[in-house]
Amino acid sequence: MTVAQVQRNDFAVGQKIIHWLMAIAIMLDLYIAQKFGGVMTELDRFESRSDHATLGTIVAVLFCIRIYLRCKHGAPPLPSEMPGYQKLLAHAAHWLLYGLIGALIATGILSAINADTLVTPFGLFAYGDGTGAEATFLYIRGFHELTTNLIIALIGLHIVAALYHMIIVRDGVTGRMLKFWKSEKQG
Repeated sequence: MTVAQVQRNDFAVGQKIIHWLMAIAIMLDLYIAQKFGGVMTELDRFESRSDHATLGTIVAVLFCIRIYLRCKHGAPPLPSEMPGYQKLLAHAAHWLLYGLIGALIATGILSAINADTLVTPFGLFAYGDGTGAEATFLYIRGFHELTTNLIIALIGLHIVAALYHMIIVRDGVTGRMLKFWKSEKQG
């Protein structure tokens, strides 16, 4: 029997740490990405794209680890007193967020491959050769931006739901992820 088959009372510590590392990396990456809409020199655009790709690559690695840990450890059950529609929304929102993050990573890499300048995460390698077709780049970039906006909306909903459970309902759901340095044992 795997750990995921055993019902847990809490997320594993590793799951919590990856959650917060991803949250920080995504917020930083969103901050870097918002600069793209402004006027930039070519050097600034190159550096910003590389910084954005570096954080995006970190998010991609963390995302793979997160999915692995979710499959290995599962997730604790939602409180039994939580209405069914809220449970359904919580599960749907989490899986939609996972899907959107996966789509964001894929469209980000495809955008970088099709960019007309080199995109070099960590300054160590390039996703493309810098000779991409502008039409293809812009098409994929449109999906990347759409996915970004959907993720921003879902992150906002996630934060509102967490605050609702922490301040109004006080059912311990939010506390499970806030106490990232420990995991409650099976009761």
